Amino acid sequence: MTTYKELIYWKKSVELVVLVYKFTADFPKEEIYGLISQMRRAVVSIPSNVAEGWTRKNTGEYINFLSISNGSAAELETQLIVTQELNYGKKELRDKCFSLLLEIQKMLTSSINSLRSP
Repeated sequence: MTTYKELIYWKKSVELVVLVYKFTADFPKEEIYGLISQMRRAVVSIPSNVAEGWTRKNTGEYINFLSISNGSAAELETQLIVTQELNYGKKELRDKCFSLLLEIQKMLTSSINSLRSP
């Protein structure tokens, strides 16, 4: 591969960004500086850290940035659970977010483990 834009988990992460923005669009306005902001920052962090790590051209640093992406994914997962408890957003969009997020988390974990193997 010649660029991070060819990575499936980067592409799917960008897709998740768009989905989360759509999902949070209908939240109560008092959440604009709360949950909406937190979720959007967390989801944007996922593909951003993949891209930054890829451009470092150092396996150790790349693993570190993939781990940060995975941490942001866990943060987003927690926030999605909170939205479920608060009954915010459309259920079908939340379910799509959960499904795509799980797929991305599996790919990130697999890539990290693969890169750590000798």
